[in-house]
Order: sequence, then C-alpha cells, then structure tokens
Amino acid sequence: MVMRKAPRLEKSDWERAAVEALAKGGVTAVAVEPLAAQLEVTKGSFYWHFSDREALIAAALARWEREETIEAMALLSRISDPRQRMTQVLRSGFVGRLGGSVDAALLADAADPIVAPVLQRVTAARLRYTTTAFRALGFRGRAASQRALITYAAYVGHFALQRAAPRLLPRGTAAASYVEHVVATLLARP
Repeated sequence: MVMRKAPRLEKSDWERAAVEALAKGGVTAVAVEPLAAQLEVTKGSFYWHFSDREALIAAALARWEREETIEAMALLSRISDPRQRMTQVLRSGFVGRLGGSVDAALLADAADPIVAPVLQRVTAARLRYTTTAFRALGFRGRAASQRALITYAAYVGHFALQRAAPRLLPRGTAAASYVEHVVATLLARP
C-alpha cells in the first residue's frame, strides 16, 4: 500500500477557510477541528501557522478587510467615470456573495473584541469611499454622506435579509432586475 503525503497547507489556506466559515456562521463557526477536517489535515497543520483560534480569526478578518475593502476600492477606483464606477460598486456589492455574507455575519458579532475594531475600520473606510463617490456624482455636503449611509445600510440590510430570510429575496432574472432597480434608485438625483 502506498501512503500519500497530505498536502502542506499555507497560512492563506487556513485564512480562506476561516473567511468562508465566518460567512456561514460568524465567529463561532471558526473552529480548528472542523476547519482541519474540511481542509483534510490534522490540527498540527493549524498550530504550524497560528498560536490559537483568536490568531486565525484576526488573520481571517485582516484578509477580509484587505480583499473586500482595500483591494476592492483600489480596483474600482480605476474606473474613471464616476457614474460607471458607482454603478459597478453597487452591482458588485449586491451580487457578491462571500463578502456580503461575511459582512452580515460580522454585524451579528459586532460586540466581539476581535471583530469590533476591524468592523468599525472597514465600515468607516467604505462610508468615506462611498461619500467621495457620491460627491464625484455631484451630491454636495451632507447629501453625499447621507446617500452613502443609505447605500451602505441597503447593502448590509440586503445581506442580513439573505442570511435571515433568503426566500424573501428575488432569484434569477428577478434578482438581476432588483439589483438594477437598487442601482437606479440609489444613483437617482432628488
């Protein structure tokens, strides 16, 4: 019988699995044994990369912040036309599954001492970015910041609903129509 050597996982593999666990069940879903089983490795692999569960959660949150906020905003900022850029922000935000699911889960865990500062920082950065985007569309002063807040509330509310009552949200072509209606509504001039 030939023994196959288990693949050596990188720290990033654990982080990715932890982000997916966050999306499914929040902080409580990030548990070493189930993740090891999912990744088909022993717990020893975990301890090779992380000192404890909290270190994994912190790394997963850092990855989520980097990919879903910092890198996403940098990528979207390459779109020069402000209306096209904001349209893409909204479409990608409302259609993206993993990022929005993590957002909804983290809102439920907002009091967690590891989650709270990251969630606060990400929310503030996204509101600043969105406010700036609405200013570029011609909204001035408080109107831009209020529109950004309404937009972000609609985004997190959408994923909170998807988490709590997924059957209430449209599917298929109705979902695409819904997203376009959201985009048109949020970008409409008063």
